[in-house]
This record gives sequence, C-alpha cells and structure tokens, in this order.
Amino acid sequence: MQSQLESRVVVVTGGFGVLGRAVGAELARRGAQVVLLDRAPQPAGLDEGALALGGVDLADKAAGAAAFDAVVQRFGRLDGLVNVAGGFSWETVADGSIDTWDRLYAMNVRTAVLASQAALPALLKNGAGRIVNVGALGAVQAAMGMGAYAASKAGVARFTEALSEELKDKGVTVNAVLPSILDTPTNRADMPSAEFDRWVQPAALAAVVAFLLSDDAASITGALLPVRGRV
Repeated sequence: MQSQLESRVVVVTGGFGVLGRAVGAELARRGAQVVLLDRAPQPAGLDEGALALGGVDLADKAAGAAAFDAVVQRFGRLDGLVNVAGGFSWETVADGSIDTWDRLYAMNVRTAVLASQAALPALLKNGAGRIVNVGALGAVQAAMGMGAYAASKAGVARFTEALSEELKDKGVTVNAVLPSILDTPTNRADMPSAEFDRWVQPAALAAVVAFLLSDDAASITGALLPVRGRV
C-alpha cells in the first residue's frame, strides 16, 4: 500500500538534532522526500535518507528564504514544513538575564515564523500544504526556571493558532505538538535520577508529526496536541 507521504517534499528545521533526525527518519520511512535544515554544519555519518543543508541561519530572513528557494528549485514543490529548530535554557527570573529571553525568542519563535513565511508560497501553490510546529507542554504552566523558555514556546502556540486562522480556507493546515520531556542524551545527563521510560521517545513524537502531515489530518488545524508520555 502506498504511503500518504509518498513523494511528498518536507523540510525539517533543526534537522541535525535528536528530534529533527528522528522526524526525518520517520518521514523518509514513509516515503517522503526529506530536507534537513540546520544552522550547524552537517555532522559526519548523517544518513537519514534525506537531503541535508547545513549552515542555514533560520533567524536570518534572507538566509532562510534562499534555502527554501533552493529546495523548491531542486524538487519543484514543497508539501510540508516541520519547525523543530529551537533551544532551551534554565534560569530563574530573579537571577537571570533579559538576553536569555531575547535569545530563546529568536531561537524558538523567530525561526518558526521566518521558516513558515519562506515556505508559504510553495505550500499555498499546491493547495494542501502542512506546517507542524514543535511547542512544549511546559508552556501551558511554567515551572521555576522555565520562564524564558515557556514564554517563547507559548509564543509558538499563539503563532500556530494565528497562522492556522489565516490559512484555514486556503488548504494549508498549521498545528503544533506539545511534548513533555523528550528522552535525549542531554536530558538524561541533566536529570540523571529521572525515570527515563516515562519520557517521550523522539520516534514516538515523530510518528505524531507524520500523522499531522498526512491526508488523514486534513481536517485538523490550529490544534495544540499534547504528547505527554507518562510525565
């Protein structure tokens, strides 16, 4: 049976990280043509069945636009965008720096907005485009030390809702997944006494993203979908 994502062209930002690579591998497994975009240089041994474009600063409007233009020129189309690019920092408000708030806004919100703007002409052209943003369940109620991060991810949620309203009659859906804690090497190192098996596996979140990119999710837009695991 042919996959619903067969031959679809999907860009994954933050594509060289743990989640970006998991999403890329899952989409490639389902037959999509995957492009992994990342600010970092392409790591050695990257083999996700995808085209890798490193050194792309998605916070720079011109650089992002050039990257998406190159994708469309190569494949002739663009069907989906997954905004994984972002960052995290833990610090209290009292002892923290306003620079952290600015930096996380740029990493989590600005990149998603600019990537979406760059992708929209091609997504609108095919009349059935998909955008999936990666938010955070922690943005619903911020814990101590999570103020800057939660505020930026709340911005991703509001951006998702606003763009979905703009595009709901134009054939492009916009949704967000809200994971709790992802099971990554960094999170394990930061929380060594945690019960890792309660966390969300990157592959499991990638499967949810793949569903939102599929035809089965055509009636879903503006959704903020919690992916909690057992946290």
